[in-house]
Amino acid sequence: MARETGARELGGTGLTISAVGFGSWVTGGPGVMGWGAQSDDESVAAIHRALDGGVNWIDTAPVYGFGHAEEVVGRALAALPPADRPLVFTKCGLVWDDDGVEGQDLTPGSIRRECDDSLRRLGVDHLDLYQIHAPDPNGPPIEESWGTVLELLAAGKVRHAGVSNLDVGLLDRCEAVGHVETLQPPLSLIRRDAAADVIPWCARNGTGVLVYSPMGAGLLTGAFTAERAASLPADDWRSRNPDYQSPALERNLALQDALRPIAARHGVPVGAVAIAWTTSVPGVSTAIAGARTPAQVDGWLPATTLHLWPDDLAEISSAVRATGAGSGPVVP
Repeated sequence: MARETGARELGGTGLTISAVGFGSWVTGGPGVMGWGAQSDDESVAAIHRALDGGVNWIDTAPVYGFGHAEEVVGRALAALPPADRPLVFTKCGLVWDDDGVEGQDLTPGSIRRECDDSLRRLGVDHLDLYQIHAPDPNGPPIEESWGTVLELLAAGKVRHAGVSNLDVGLLDRCEAVGHVETLQPPLSLIRRDAAADVIPWCARNGTGVLVYSPMGAGLLTGAFTAERAASLPADDWRSRNPDYQSPALERNLALQDALRPIAARHGVPVGAVAIAWTTSVPGVSTAIAGARTPAQVDGWLPATTLHLWPDDLAEISSAVRATGAGSGPVVP
């Protein structure tokens, strides 16, 4: 594997990881949380391109394609010598039945089964980071679920333990049971809310932060258009999301255009600027970027080493105000 680029410490885990990791959500293909049809061969090629470019970790989840994304990641891992394999992060708590209906289950028994299933699909003997995917308001107390993840940590099946999509109140409750090593919240120039509360919580508690959808799930790549939004297939979750519909779409595309001069000054794609903004937010350790193809990986790899200057950040803040895009603090 190539040398890691833009290496950062992930909170207090002791892990040194690249400033951007590969997110495998899209590799799951169509489904309730899917992105439409996707070639497994292209997915594997994209993963390998990212690793060749210095990325040293992959984030996945069982629910992406109902196990399929983990199987694709496992296939990509199996093609590599053990010494070249990246760190693998996955999750638990979002499940499905035989009819493909998605649900939630954070009971101890389900978490343990999910862990074993993920190990099998990925073809590994441990998980480098195991995360509660999302809170279940109708499930057991979060303390019980988090305690189960910590038991897997003690058993050696999991090297590090974290959570995703939890608010400050739930983070406090988990922390009282055992240290929350990492949090995975959404963060982009369109969804900035995490910068107001959970990311500062992590900074105070020594918790690493891996943000997801830093390019606004495609809206800030530099290649998204109104025509693309209108043509999204029904099995792509974005076709049902308000950010891809008027009037939000026009504001989001205007913000995308405002990033072009900054990208041109640095000689990088627009998507790299969008990602670098997230990793410049105080308290953020790293960002997760997905890709369908090796070419899409090339579109964001420069973000691993891109440094945005104060003038760049001020210009971005002005663009957020001018376009009215998204929500959350304009200047984190």
